[in-house]
Parts: sequence; C-alpha cells; structure tokens
Amino acid sequence: MLFQSSVDPFWTDDRFFLADFYSEILHQDTCLPDTPDGVALLAALAIDDRVPPQQRFRVISLLFGIATLADRHVAEYWPGTTPYADPENENRAREAVRRCTPDLLARWASERPAVRLALAALAVVFPTARTLPALTPRLEGFTEQHPPGTDIGDYVRFILVLAAGNDTRTRTAVASLTTTAWEGTPREAPASARSAHLIGQMLNRVGSGLTRSHSGK
Repeated sequence: MLFQSSVDPFWTDDRFFLADFYSEILHQDTCLPDTPDGVALLAALAIDDRVPPQQRFRVISLLFGIATLADRHVAEYWPGTTPYADPENENRAREAVRRCTPDLLARWASERPAVRLALAALAVVFPTARTLPALTPRLEGFTEQHPPGTDIGDYVRFILVLAAGNDTRTRTAVASLTTTAWEGTPREAPASARSAHLIGQMLNRVGSGLTRSHSGK
C-alpha cells in the first residue's frame, strides 16, 4: 500500500502516512507493547530503495530512538524516572534493533550520504571491534565538507568521539556541545545516557536540515 497511491483515493503525500506510522510504533517517545514488532517493519523500509533517502534517514533515526529510549530518559529525568517507563518492552525493542543493525550497516557503501549519517548513530549504539574503527575513514568526507559549528560537522565529530570509547572525552564533548547549542542534561547522569540524549537531538536537527535542502527551501 505504501507505494501504490491508487489504494487510497485521499493519498497525497507519503510523509503524512509515514508520520502516522511512526507514531503508532513509538508514540510520544514511549515504548508500547507492539514497538518491538514494529522494528521489523522499520528495518524493511530502511533497506527499500523505493523509499527516498531523507525518509530512510528518518526511519533509521527512529530505530536509534527506539534503541536508546531507556538511556535518553535516564538523562532527561535524572535522578528521577519517567512515569511511562516500560523496562521489559524497552529491552525487547532494543534487542530487536540490535538484531537488524548488522544488515543495515552492511549496506553502507551503497547508501546515500543522508542515510550514512543515521547509520553512524546506530554504529555507536551497538559497537563492535569491526564497526567502530571503520567509522573514522567512513566519516572523513563529512568532516572535510562540514566544519565544526555546523549541524552535520558537530554531529559527525561527536560520533567519532563516541567511537573512541573514552568516557572523559565523551563527557567533555557533551558539556561543550550542550553549553553552546543543545539542551543540556544533568552532569551527574551516566555519560552513555547523556550522549544518547545529545545524539537524538542532533539527528533531529540534521534531519530537518536535510528536509529543507531537499525541498529547496
């Protein structure tokens, strides 16, 4: 149905359907009982070349959001907890994203730059001895084209800090970035939680920039 507009006579734009679809899977950033099952549907969209790169960026960003839901909420609500926490389903959803991530990362060479930006976030959420060292050469073109102080430039440089796996550097980078441009989180919160919260913000802004660029605005 997604690719056959004749099915719905009121169909006008894929984006409206996808926005509703995403909301059903992760409504208001809350893990639902069906969220883990929805991950497979997102993964199918993420590898379908009929889906425009900007939308596949958004799909993979949503997968990142699902995988980091618990961590991001730890940072946001520290030292308290969100009343909507659902640890069992959050863990199931995170594992569902973990299972599909290797297949998504395996497509890196054939993906458009926009999609690669989102894939980089998944790579640091589920690090392996193979994927982390590969990020530096894979993101080199982005660091050359986008200087510090730009949305993409700051994003890729922070991804590389996370890939280095140094807690001190991570905390320093989080403090520096949130002081200048991003919503901060309590310094006492775990570094992994604060970094996930920051990456979520960065992905949203980078995605908005890609959408504006694509629409010619």
